[in-house]
Order: sequence, then C-alpha cells, then structure tokens
Amino acid sequence: MHHSGKLPSLAEKAELLRQLDQQVKQILSDHVAQQLQVANLRDSVLVIETTSSAWAARINFQKAMLLTQLQAQTLPMLTAIEVKVNPALARTEPAPKIPQPQLSADAAAHIQALAEHTDGSLAQKLKRLAALASRSRQS
Repeated sequence: MHHSGKLPSLAEKAELLRQLDQQVKQILSDHVAQQLQVANLRDSVLVIETTSSAWAARINFQKAMLLTQLQAQTLPMLTAIEVKVNPALARTEPAPKIPQPQLSADAAAHIQALAEHTDGSLAQKLKRLAALASRSRQS
C-alpha cells in the first residue's frame, strides 16, 4: 500500500476529515455537535454520522445552513450533506468509580456499642453496618 502511493493520500484524507469534523462541530451548537462525527467526503458529498434518528432529524433541519457555511469557508465544491445514523457513536463511557469512605475501627466499635443499647430493626441495621465496616477493612 505504501509503495502504491495510497498511504499519503489516505493520511491527507484523514486529516481533512478531522478538520471538517472540528469545523462542523464549531458551526453547530454544542449539544448537537456532541452527537455527530464527520465520517466521509466522497463525490463532493459530506457524510455525517449521528447517534440516533432524532439527532439525524435535528441535523437535517440545519443542513442547508451548514452546507452554505462550509461552501463559503472551506469547501466551495461541496454539493450536499448526507446524514446517517450510527448507534455505535453513542458509546457511553463507564462512570468513574467513586471511592467510598471507609469506617474506622473506632467508628465501627461505637456503632456496635450503640446497637447494643438499641432495640428493634434499628439495632439490627446498626449491627450490620458495624459488621460491614469490619469486613471492608479485612478485604
């Protein structure tokens, strides 16, 4: 592939698509821009992928304005914009694991002592909490 001369043209196209992606996202509002990605430019048609059909409808509503601005700023040869739905773009990042505060041995002992002087379901819950605190320190 490198010897045939296609590698430099692929790198140039990838850079062009990255720049177009940034430009499209600057033109559109932030909440819309987060839901799309410029996927391709072929035969003077810009292909934009989005996460759902609802976002595709919103982008289609702004397509004429986007086409006019892109023609004026960057791509005068651009003739159309095509919007496609790609649910894979909606990948959700796993929520960061929030460290849970640990009860100290002293706090667990106080909770256990309180449970000894309490009746009913509250006493049971306090005993479970004290036991949980001692188990989490052993792990």
